[in-house]
Amino acid sequence: MSAPAGTATLAPAPAGPAIGFFERWLSLWVILCIVVGIALGQWLPDLVQVLGRLEVARVNIPVGLLIWVMIIPMLLRIDFAAIGQVRRHWRGIGVTLAVNWLMKPFSMALLGWLFLRHVFAPYLPAGQIDSYVAGLILLAAAPCTAMVFVWSQLTRGDPYFTLSQVALNDAIMIVAFAPIVGLLLGLSAITVPWDTLFVSVGLYIVVPVIIAQAWRRVLLRGGRPRLDAALARIQPFSVVALLATLVLLFAFQGEQILAQPLIIAMLAVPIVIQVYFNSGLAYLLNRRFGVAHCIAGPSALIGASNFFELAVAAAISLFGFDSGAALATVVGVLVEVPVMLSVVRIVNATQPWYERGAR
Repeated sequence: MSAPAGTATLAPAPAGPAIGFFERWLSLWVILCIVVGIALGQWLPDLVQVLGRLEVARVNIPVGLLIWVMIIPMLLRIDFAAIGQVRRHWRGIGVTLAVNWLMKPFSMALLGWLFLRHVFAPYLPAGQIDSYVAGLILLAAAPCTAMVFVWSQLTRGDPYFTLSQVALNDAIMIVAFAPIVGLLLGLSAITVPWDTLFVSVGLYIVVPVIIAQAWRRVLLRGGRPRLDAALARIQPFSVVALLATLVLLFAFQGEQILAQPLIIAMLAVPIVIQVYFNSGLAYLLNRRFGVAHCIAGPSALIGASNFFELAVAAAISLFGFDSGAALATVVGVLVEVPVMLSVVRIVNATQPWYERGAR
């Protein structure tokens, strides 16, 4: 779901549409998936239950396949050789890493505790509060790998910095996602299913990375145009897989949403706050350290956005289709585009102010 990224050894790709039609209206598609999913759950409950029972070792087979179709095209864009470029922008890289891995998951756990366990607790189903908090933690524990290329282009960000930062984050995610999630779930008094957590990391991070990088190497033997052509062909499959996964999720969540429709709005509050907090923190730290605006813009956006596809997959594996955790991660999909576009506008509008202080 992102614009193709250049490699560390090639010039940036020519400018094209900054954000695609599907990405621009992502929130609308999610709302439509809510409607279709709830209707499906009400009209064909037996079919939904059958799909939900197609599991092997607690992994739902239909959703597992959909997640792979969704994630692998995104990882196919990542050139891990770009990690070698991090030395060129070490201050911006350092800021983004600190926000992504030392601040964002922990700030989300704090916001989840504040809003879901206290402020909104009287209005939420008591039995699902732990699951909602877990979903928020899963959402914040993995930085975005795809849409940030779009946000970087919209802020006129340095494409080499964006590529190297995303490649580095993906490499870190392979080893850091499970420990961070396990730690924060434990601190939130939520039972950690470690075996399922490690299986999820293997299925939805390690295996897709291996497949994507092997496929990428094969395609690049025919040159960059062959890779770009393949990405263009498989992109619609990724989009369809995302929408189908959302429909299935809402088919299971329908009763809960119909009973308390404000749940989605309450779950959105900590997500929106953490996006503005972490993007603002990254932006200000980059300014304080004298980092160029073309680095600070994508740094702020990478520091705030989430790899919601992975979060959805992990939530389903750990807690199930009909869990509050799965619903919380889907709310992240719902708010992603409008909130991140507002951050893009703030970053662009404040460029003169930023550059006066970054000199």
